[in-house]
Amino acid sequence: MTTTPPSPAKPWAYQPCKLVPTPQYLTNKTDIFTTGATHMAHIHNAILRGYNSIYLQAPHVKEEDKAAFVGYALTWYRFVKSHHDDEEAELFPKVAEVLGGKEEEVWGATHKEHQTFLQGLAKYEKYLLNLSAPSEFDGTELRTIMESFQQPFEHHFHSEITHISSFASLPSAPTSGSSEEAAAASVFKAWGKKTVTKAGTTDVVPFFLMNLDTTYEEGRWTNWPPMPAPVRWGLVNVAGAWNWGWWKFASCDSAGRPRELYALEK
Repeated sequence: MTTTPPSPAKPWAYQPCKLVPTPQYLTNKTDIFTTGATHMAHIHNAILRGYNSIYLQAPHVKEEDKAAFVGYALTWYRFVKSHHDDEEAELFPKVAEVLGGKEEEVWGATHKEHQTFLQGLAKYEKYLLNLSAPSEFDGTELRTIMESFQQPFEHHFHSEITHISSFASLPSAPTSGSSEEAAAASVFKAWGKKTVTKAGTTDVVPFFLMNLDTTYEEGRWTNWPPMPAPVRWGLVNVAGAWNWGWWKFASCDSAGRPRELYALEK
């Protein structure tokens, strides 16, 4: 696909939900919790760009593109749901163990935040799955559903990053250079590596990579996530080929460069 950079005169995927500043960009700290929160922020921003790209384009999708757009929009749902479930089942208990506290004490507020948007998220999926045909898709109706959970959704995706970063100041946080710190770092690294891939190689992985802006924060994260260029190319162009028609709605091209949103081009 050719890449047309976003026009300043048109909306792009940094709205309506604001993107999350990464803690390392803000502080230049390198402790495990600042680093872990930064990696989480990248995942959150790919999800937020996905949300924004769906919200902005939904009312403008042409009849012939509706089936592909519904596939793209449902992929976003699978990404968010898998991310949420994986946090609750694996990451949260392991981080609580690292900090030597009970999970509810460490993550109580986060659990409550999850509950504020799950009902709206379920309604979003139900609407898309219950369409009798792609031609029934109504972008205005989908936007109304999205608006019903947008505020708590955006709030959580920001506050969780701040919360994880704050663990560095806890008395129970592993000391620098300790074996406990190394073990904690491995928790974040292992979880981050598999949380996207386990959600779906032919749908969620290409969605993630094509909503991951490599120019974000002055291009500091051009090489994130760390992987050989041929591997990234294969994940987008080979694994992603299965649903290739969906990715024209993504906010970035296959190299992670921001591009004009497809449904808003004309």
